[in-house]
Amino acid sequence: MANVSIYLNFAGNAEEAFNHYKKVFGTEFPNPPMRFKDAPPHEGAPPLPEADKDKIMHIALPILAGMMIMATDMLESMGQKLVEGNNFTISLNPDTKEEADRLYKELAEGGSDAVAPHDEFWGYWGTCKDRFGIRWMFNIMKQM
Repeated sequence: MANVSIYLNFAGNAEEAFNHYKKVFGTEFPNPPMRFKDAPPHEGAPPLPEADKDKIMHIALPILAGMMIMATDMLESMGQKLVEGNNFTISLNPDTKEEADRLYKELAEGGSDAVAPHDEFWGYWGTCKDRFGIRWMFNIMKQM
């Protein structure tokens, strides 16, 4: 079933923050955190520094009323820098690739920082910043 979650970006302390949120909300992680060392290397990308390998690539936690918060650590070694305004994204998790493509097309129109939805090792993913400055992510996880 389609759902919406809030995606947070951290400057290397996502795990600490989510362990705190886990305690605050009294909930458990539905899946173990995914670390950057768990991802296959991207062709042509430089190797990941040792200090970044255990950083959080993806983590999720249910909070209230079925709402899920998710997060990643932004890595300066990958050219990412956390600044106020890029520390959250609204993550849309539609039921189909067609719906993800439709949402992307309409939200990306007149926007920037767009990566069209495409297949990744974990599923179908894309992102954009709309013309109002709001970041959106489109994600359909592969069924394991």
